[in-house]
Amino acid sequence: MRVIESAEQMEVFSKALRAEGKTIGFVPTMGALHDGHRSLVQAATDQNDHVVVSVFVNPTQFNDSKDLEKYPRTFEADRELLANAGVDVMFYPTVKEIYPNDLVPEYDLDGLDEAMEGPNRPGHFNGVVQVVTRLFDLVLPHRSYFGEKDFQQLAIIRHMTKKLGYDVGIIGCPTVREKDGLAMSSRNVRLDESAREKAPIIFQVLNELKHGIPETGLNKAISNAKEKLAKSGIELEYLEVVDSISLQPAKDDSVGLQGCVAAWLGGVRLIDNLRVK
Repeated sequence: MRVIESAEQMEVFSKALRAEGKTIGFVPTMGALHDGHRSLVQAATDQNDHVVVSVFVNPTQFNDSKDLEKYPRTFEADRELLANAGVDVMFYPTVKEIYPNDLVPEYDLDGLDEAMEGPNRPGHFNGVVQVVTRLFDLVLPHRSYFGEKDFQQLAIIRHMTKKLGYDVGIIGCPTVREKDGLAMSSRNVRLDESAREKAPIIFQVLNELKHGIPETGLNKAISNAKEKLAKSGIELEYLEVVDSISLQPAKDDSVGLQGCVAAWLGGVRLIDNLRVK
């Protein structure tokens, strides 16, 4: 596996592959890789001639500088995981390589950033689109792979890729979970023993919400889910049921609905989601 740190070298490498008629699958990450990332790499490997994985902790998507500082950086472990997974290139750029001259464009996300994650993380999704589009310009992928765990992010990337005219297939991959149902996340290592024991309740509640909607109706099912989380000692930031494409609040007779949760446990913020209708 080759490690490329230069933006220019990355672009040259990708252009050469395209000139040979080879397909490029791309998995953008912020490192601290786990089996969830491995599943994205596997999907990319299955569907493309070559696979590039970026490891870049993107400062423009953090609205809390302390969160940026605390984000785990595990280069050697990440490199080993990617090499063992058969990745062709690990793209490991500096901030200066991604944002030369501090040039950071602003995007209109057409309101998709206004719900759920948006209000408590101002600028976050603009930062995500900034880095993803810049990486697309360098890696030149045919397809790019994202986990469904970050559901709002996936919806925004799909929308903005089309809006900005990128000819890149956006592939959403199922959330990979621990045996007890907790969605895999780089943040899980920060959970203490007590918080880790409680964490699977989030996914349990999403499943109960799914089964509750046809039995009690949407509003009652949401109310019951919030009540269970509160009784479990989990600090809820939001629990919303939204249209899976527009991210607008669901109506009782809607279909294609996603239940989305953000909650705090032991000072660690966890998110999860599930198709509920």
